[in-house]
Amino acid sequence: MANHKSALKRIRQSEVRKLHNRYYAKTMRNAIKKLQGLDSKTEATALLSNVLSMIDKNAKRSIIHKNKAGNLKSKLTKHVNKLA
Repeated sequence: MANHKSALKRIRQSEVRKLHNRYYAKTMRNAIKKLQGLDSKTEATALLSNVLSMIDKNAKRSIIHKNKAGNLKSKLTKHVNKLA
């Protein structure tokens, strides 16, 4: 157990941030799965911009690594372009 007031506060802060980050990461993963499950190119194209924005925001907040964000964006764009 922490002995300093500041250490106790840091524990509280990190717990809140962990929940916050988990929410954004899970929301992003659900949106990615939804996009990968689509068969219609028009629906996928409409959803793609929202998902890419979500990925960029999570990378900016350091919820995911910037290289992972780039890989996800590339994979999803390829998937949407492949749809007929």
